[in-house]
Amino acid sequence: MNKSKTLCIGCNDDFYNGKNDLGIEECWCFEDAEIVEKRKVPITMRPPWDGLPLEPRLSCFRQKGYVFIPEEK
Repeated sequence: MNKSKTLCIGCNDDFYNGKNDLGIEECWCFEDAEIVEKRKVPITMRPPWDGLPLEPRLSCFRQKGYVFIPEEK
């Protein structure tokens, strides 16, 4: 999978990928971000999170109400 801004959809900072009237065309995290496999876990859910699927995400991805847990956790 190639890194693209479609992986930013839903991120708190996707606003900075040209979706603003500030003239900012790219989020400052995008250039250094890597694609990683993480589980999207609601902040109210207790472990274990084994039943949740691993999904490709950018390493910098953040979304209100969720944490993103890497495979090794």
